[in-house]
Amino acid sequence: MIIGLTGGIAAGKSESAKYFESLGACAIDADVIAHELTAKGMPALDELSKSFGGSILLSSGDLNRKKLADIIFSDEKAKLRIEKIIHSHIISRINEIISQNIMRSNIVIDAPLLFEVGLDRICDKSAVVRVSYNIQVERLVLRDKLNADQAKRRISSQMPMEKKVELADFVIDNSGSKENLKKRVKDLYKLLTSEVKII
Repeated sequence: MIIGLTGGIAAGKSESAKYFESLGACAIDADVIAHELTAKGMPALDELSKSFGGSILLSSGDLNRKKLADIIFSDEKAKLRIEKIIHSHIISRINEIISQNIMRSNIVIDAPLLFEVGLDRICDKSAVVRVSYNIQVERLVLRDKLNADQAKRRISSQMPMEKKVELADFVIDNSGSKENLKKRVKDLYKLLTSEVKII
């Protein structure tokens, strides 16, 4: 079974993916893959530098990730260009990992843009990790050392949480403690894997 996992920024999606992994699933982190694919010498970085010029590179030739994030969260057209370049590479890599692991374990694709880039179409089920807007802002400020306005801008650059909830098969509420989140993930994984056995 392939489970698509998404959620708003700072909602607890990656934490949830770790819990799925601890239960035996193979977790594929789209953000980690994006980081690997934009390393120095990788084709995706070459495409980005051709499209945006040397301003997105550090003097070492590595990607200036802060500069790229600033572009993504402030320029909608540039954001779409960046996503188009990176996501084709990410999807190809995810498909490779799935083909290597699908016979051995259930797969969880941890992807912030699961619905936006169509990754949900290769999933059997999808789940969104949800928190309230205020909690999301608070966590993002603490995690990324942003001010409230910067955090709100980053949140508003993504698909609204309500839309993700509408598109997902399941919702994992993460407004409580880590233990509560762990239990919700465990219960959902049990439900999903028991569905497979019934079929």
